[in-house]
Amino acid sequence: MALIKELNGCKPIIGKNCFIAETAAIVGDVTMGDDCSIWYGAVLRGDVNTIKIGDRVNIQDGAVLHTLYERSVCEIGNDVSVGHNAIVHGAKVGNNVLVGMGAILMDNAVIPDNTVIAAGSVVLSNAVLEPGIYAGVPAKKVKDASESIGQMANTNAQGYLTYKEWFLDEDNYKEIEDNK
Repeated sequence: MALIKELNGCKPIIGKNCFIAETAAIVGDVTMGDDCSIWYGAVLRGDVNTIKIGDRVNIQDGAVLHTLYERSVCEIGNDVSVGHNAIVHGAKVGNNVLVGMGAILMDNAVIPDNTVIAAGSVVLSNAVLEPGIYAGVPAKKVKDASESIGQMANTNAQGYLTYKEWFLDEDNYKEIEDNK
């Protein structure tokens, strides 16, 4: 069972029909919408400030969400994918966003709707991006906004709705018992 802990009077609030992997950790001031999935080894640490997550968000394996004490909050919109081993540290992420594997979003960065942050990119503190695709260290716009970018991010999030259902289906997802 996942580690879900109250801290300093703040208890995580988890929406309906969410999948939380057994090795995920959710602590403190975390609010999550409906149909989300928090995958293996992901950490949502709302110990020093607030983490708010919208609907249909997937936080993939090894990702970390955290904040600065009294100086930043972490806000994730709807239909967002936070890729494997990504870090969102006190950033605001809009709707229909794909945060690539290993990307880092620093404190008070603002990622608008319909944006893709490429794998391994670093969005610096206080950066306010325009919609589009960003890559590099530090992240720079490599492609202007288009309807297809937002759709691509949304399609990724929709795929994780399917994967989540596989794991919520008790007949499909079973622990293997020792047959000795």
